[in-house]
Amino acid sequence: MTTVTLPGVYTPQDDTGLLIRFLRDENLPPHAEVLDVGTGTGAVAMAAARLGARVTAIDISWRAALNAKVNALLARLAIRVRRGDLLSPVTGRSFDLILSNPPYVPAPTAACPRRGAARAWDAGHDGRLVLDRICQDAPGLLKPGGVLLVVQSSLSDPEETLRRLRAAGLDARVVEHHHVSFGPVLRSRSGWLRDRSLIEDDAEKEELVIIRAVRL
Repeated sequence: MTTVTLPGVYTPQDDTGLLIRFLRDENLPPHAEVLDVGTGTGAVAMAAARLGARVTAIDISWRAALNAKVNALLARLAIRVRRGDLLSPVTGRSFDLILSNPPYVPAPTAACPRRGAARAWDAGHDGRLVLDRICQDAPGLLKPGGVLLVVQSSLSDPEETLRRLRAAGLDARVVEHHHVSFGPVLRSRSGWLRDRSLIEDDAEKEELVIIRAVRL
């Protein structure tokens, strides 16, 4: 498959591949309605479309939305791409499966970046500025029996994600733990992360988790 990654768009990495693997394990109904939140290049959305799903992909970045459209066109896949802030473009709709690889990296800055590549990973001091909004808004868009799959770092408190999703009435649990070596972003702020006691002095790897939540 031919794909492109435009400058300023998040290049698919381990977290993207991990989310795609668990997407493929889902037993989707025929013509399932699937939503990819924070689509980036559209890699996850395209994986869902190849399973026969009707896919909507959203990103706040106009570069990412354009990138996803280009890659869907190159792959000859019918994907509805919308530019907007998280779930706002699909208010009133419902989905069998919602997928998200959101920004989740704790950052020295309190607010999410408004532009630039860091918007794809920085999420405030605790890494939860975007995760908390997904936990709040995604449950109401799931059909009965619908599933939410989210990938995040252990640095951004998976237990809080579970707590919020369960409070919203979902059956939520961690279904995968996966360790990867620190990338350039975490290496560049390792001192700050140690000062906040988010990593040990000798830490060289980050734990990624997949959270699966079902609307009962």
